[in-house]
Amino acid sequence: MVEIDGSMGEGGGQVLRICLALSALTGDPVRIKNIRINRANPGLRSQHLTTIRAIAQVARARTSGLKIGSSEITFSPGRRRGGTFYFDVKTAGSTTLILQSMVPVLAFADEPSKVTLIGGTNNPLAPQVDYITHVLNPVLAAMGLTFDLHVIRRGFYPRGGGHIEAFVEPADALHAIDVLSIGTLKGIEGISVSSNLPKHVVQRQAHAATQHCTRAGYPNTKITCDAEPGGRGASTGSGMVLWAETSTGGRLGGDALGARGKPAELVGQEAAVNLLTQLSKGAPFDMHLGDQLIIWMALAHGSSRIAVAELTLHTLTAARLIELFTGCGFDIKGGLGDRGFIQCKGGIGIS
Repeated sequence: MVEIDGSMGEGGGQVLRICLALSALTGDPVRIKNIRINRANPGLRSQHLTTIRAIAQVARARTSGLKIGSSEITFSPGRRRGGTFYFDVKTAGSTTLILQSMVPVLAFADEPSKVTLIGGTNNPLAPQVDYITHVLNPVLAAMGLTFDLHVIRRGFYPRGGGHIEAFVEPADALHAIDVLSIGTLKGIEGISVSSNLPKHVVQRQAHAATQHCTRAGYPNTKITCDAEPGGRGASTGSGMVLWAETSTGGRLGGDALGARGKPAELVGQEAAVNLLTQLSKGAPFDMHLGDQLIIWMALAHGSSRIAVAELTLHTLTAARLIELFTGCGFDIKGGLGDRGFIQCKGGIGIS
């Protein structure tokens, strides 16, 4: 059994999610201790329990330690499978973080999968669902994965109740990625979203973001507005995701969320500033995409190389964890918070 200290690196739920995916993919059982031990509310939360149960279903795994507040679990996988799955977080916990653990496993399942998730779709400290769709997914498609994500209903904190459906086609193999240059910018696009709020909120967010990008030298920014009507059980909130595509196949994103008392104009401005800051570093991938691509680089055949706008502790933790679990080596150049170069010296080549 692989033994992992969950307090390593950034010490959050990411360690748990990566360990579960790698265990299900390699067939190696794992014991994870000190899970989120240094957080204000340490141990497992509802979102983490849903993630473990989801991967356990996909991998036909035996588990122990599954309760709120638990800081240690064991996970012993069987043979992974695809199919139809339904999971309800019961809170506003992030559905996209659950998908971060599930999709790498379903990418190598024995049949296509449909996953229905109920919970938060546009959360702080997690990728908004539109980021997954417009920033991460195009890169995964270039690597050979077919993964579609549909938003049925949005879920904002604190009510949650969002509804998404993910469709994953098994891949014969994933191709290595080699993108080191930003090349030229093809354009900036975005989506301004809300639920249970007046339509002018998304319009004001979009206008503010467009103005900010125009002043920065990007006059052709195109933003779609999507305002979900209110209704019984609807959550209330707003958000925005912007993204840029480069001529080399790079993708960069920037986002922001609304909050009670926060002007819509500030949401749009924050999203624009976040994207433009990443673009200013001259790398083809933003800091958060760097975090998310680490596991996919390890699963691909051959050596992958990417340049990222900023190296984060999440990125360094993910690389170190994958090295410990699989022996797959990473060469990372750059300091924390600086523009970085990441090479996976040879993926484990799951197929």
